[in-house]
Formats: sequence, structure tokens, C-alpha cells
Amino acid sequence: MSGAVLVEAPGEHRIVPHEPREPGPGEALVRVHAAGICGSDREVWQGNRPEGYVRYPLTPGHEWSGTVERVGAGVPASLAGRKVVGEGFRNCQVCDRCHAGETTLCTAGYEETGFTQPGAMAPTLTLPARLLHVLPDDADLTAAALLEPAACIAAAALKANARPGERVAVVGTGTLGMFAVQFLRAASPGELLVVGTRGDREALSRQYGATGFRTKDQLLPDDFDVVIETAGSAGAARTAASLLRRGGRLVLTGIPAPGADGLDPTDLVVRQLEVHTVFGAPPDAWAHTVRVFAAGLLDPRPLVTHELSLAEFPEAIELVGSGDPKVGKVLLHP
Repeated sequence: MSGAVLVEAPGEHRIVPHEPREPGPGEALVRVHAAGICGSDREVWQGNRPEGYVRYPLTPGHEWSGTVERVGAGVPASLAGRKVVGEGFRNCQVCDRCHAGETTLCTAGYEETGFTQPGAMAPTLTLPARLLHVLPDDADLTAAALLEPAACIAAAALKANARPGERVAVVGTGTLGMFAVQFLRAASPGELLVVGTRGDREALSRQYGATGFRTKDQLLPDDFDVVIETAGSAGAARTAASLLRRGGRLVLTGIPAPGADGLDPTDLVVRQLEVHTVFGAPPDAWAHTVRVFAAGLLDPRPLVTHELSLAEFPEAIELVGSGDPKVGKVLLHP
């Protein structure tokens, strides 16, 4: 059995022998196909993830795809052999918020695969089967490794509730921005504008269905019905709000560093803007993502630019933090 990545402390890791953990009652053992790396994995590596949101030593990996090998007692045997992705949040299932389906607001405290529980940068992952979402048998597992970030944007798309023919916009042109374009495109908008900092993202934005593209220093409209913000930069929320008509709907997903420009409460009230926020993805957003992916309306594959082995974990982390525009999504394969 090949090894797993173990981050022992910030900046310290080794590849350790991996033995699959047999699934207990309610659990499934998944053979990992690929694990994605995002900015939060870089935080784990650097040691600047907020206290309580990481537990060392740790095998990271919260974005992943794989195939179910074995299931424990009480889990449908038909799951074995199926391609799957899985939710990260380990919610309690009994609090008021969980019963409402808002599992990312679980009151029992934070537990998440790849941060406080063993993650997918390993040959196998054992986790509660209730967190799994089954993919079609012909699904591309490399593309499916990106469905975790896509699910966070699906949550935003569901809150935005864009109706056919509405004028919609996306602020941010990273992985999340490109997912937002695809989810909004599936709602048949009358117009779909992308606003970013890099002109080199225009071609991909249009490939995914954008009808217009502007950089944030250009003259921007102020009459859109819906805006999803994915950038998380200091001025992104304010830029996003400025694009809206009176009574428009704004969904914020980016988490800026301290000191970001806040939204002007007077502007929000006078223009009667509707503001929603998203942090993580509840089960309905995951189900929506898998449905849209299975229908061929979501194509994550062009966003993958690098595929490395688990042994190349340090190089992968460096790539993710390099700021190089040629670096998109980085995947690790066991």
C-alpha cells in the first residue's frame, strides 16, 4: 500500500505508510482517485488557519473523488463499486440547524474532513456514508474532484435564485468564478457579465457562457438583477454591490483579509439590496451540483492545470501559492 501525506506541524510533512481503516457501522471505505488543493490547504501547511479549524498531525484533502470499495453495517451494499464525491462537514444531524438542512451551521462545533479529520491525500478515505453523493458510472473522476468547490458555488446559485431572462453577473475569475458562470448560465440568463482583474480569463469565461467581460477598472454597469461575488479581494464586495439595480440580489462567497472595504449600510437600505452569504455547502447544494454535473452543464476539467503525485505535495502547495496565472486547479493522485 502506497503512502499518505501527513502534515505533522506547519511546514513539516512526510509520506507515511497507509493502511485502509475498515468501515464501521454507517461508514464507507473509498479508494481515492484525486484530491484537489485549495487556499485553505495552504493555510494548513503555513500554519495560519484559524485556531479550532485544524488539528495536527493531519492528512489533508477535503476536495476529492473516488470509488467506494467496501461499506460497513447499515450501509446499502449497492454503494460498493460506485463513483462518489463527499461532503466535508461532519455535522451532528440532531441540532435544530441540521434538521433544517443547514448542516454548515451545525451547533455541535466544527469537524471537517481534511482539517480536523483524516483527509483524502491518501490511497483510501473512510468516512460516514451519509456524506457521499453518487456520480454516474461514466463520470470523469478527475473532473469530479472539483465538485467540492463547485458545491459551495451551487449554494450561492440557489440563494441567488436567478430566473430565466434576468441579467446576472459574476465578480471574480478564479475557479469559483468559473463555476458561478456555469451555474448561472444553466438558469438561462438574458445577460451574463464577468468582472475580474485579469483580461486573460475572458476566453474561458465566454467558453463557459459569459456574454460580456470587463476588468474592474473599466466602466461597470449598475443595473443587474443578480451578482455572485467569488473573489474575496478587499474591494470585491463593494464592486459587486455597485453592479446591482435597486432591489437586486447579492451573494457573497469570498473571504477577504482583515481591513477589506465593507458594504455601505446606507446604500444597502436606500437601494433595498438583498444580501446573502455562503460558507461551505449544505446537502441540497451538493445534490444540485452532482445533478448539474451529471447533466453535462458543469465542466470542471478545463480548470485543472496540474496533476501531481502525493509525493510531490510540497511542490503542489508552492504552485497553489505562486500567483502564476498559468496555475489553475492542482490535483494530487495517490
